[in-house]
Amino acid sequence: MNPPQRPPAMDPNTISGLASADELAHDRQFATNLARGVEVLRAFTPARPILGNQDLVVSTGLPKATVSRLTYTLCLLGFLSRVPGTQKYRLGSGVLALAYPMLAALPIRQVARPYMEAIARETGCTVNLGMRDRLTVVYVDSCRLDPTNVYQPDIGSTRPVLSTSIGRALLLGCSAEERTAVLNRLRVEDPERFRVEKPMWTAEQQHFPARGFCLSPGEWRAEIHAIAAPIRMPKQEPFALNCSISALRDKDGYLEREVAPKLLEAVRQIEFGLMR
Repeated sequence: MNPPQRPPAMDPNTISGLASADELAHDRQFATNLARGVEVLRAFTPARPILGNQDLVVSTGLPKATVSRLTYTLCLLGFLSRVPGTQKYRLGSGVLALAYPMLAALPIRQVARPYMEAIARETGCTVNLGMRDRLTVVYVDSCRLDPTNVYQPDIGSTRPVLSTSIGRALLLGCSAEERTAVLNRLRVEDPERFRVEKPMWTAEQQHFPARGFCLSPGEWRAEIHAIAAPIRMPKQEPFALNCSISALRDKDGYLEREVAPKLLEAVRQIEFGLMR
């Protein structure tokens, strides 16, 4: 009797969140229909919270019949809700319920929270904890005490990688293999944007060893200044902690002079707390 065949192991060189559905189309273990459903859900953003089937066809490039089946199914499962009186949809409560177990299973959130609150209270900065989601940074916690920050972050909000201090800190905190894969994908996805933002990354690599943190003096948004540092944990996904403040309040190098020492000490304490 022949032993049962095991499914092929995932390619160890595949970095989570970087492969596209098109690239995996010939992978027999890849569930294309599931990927398409997730693609529909990802089409909803804070800027576009309500979408109809035709909007989704344009956003995803999927056939109209496929989109229609997916929105019907996602509505029945509670991941989409139909907007009353329209043929449009918004994300359903099922999406939030699905995300909570992931957040609850991140011990770094409980360890980091007291240090984040202390920095926010002592400096007036907005303090955020983030990790990589595909080609962006996603916040998994936030302490918001800066009323002049017009881009009030929240859990689940995202930021670009190369033009933000927290994005560059994440790159510095991950393995060389993952860093190379992310940079390659960024270059392929948007060559012009990569050309513009790559010098920010190059400069950060030069300055980080001496100061220990990343600095963004308005590169992502001119009115927001920020610093960030990677949180390194053996054999775990990298995280980064940032402190952002209105550019009007960052006088005479306030972030570098007053906030950076508190940020770096918080990172050290968080790393120590996670090892215990």
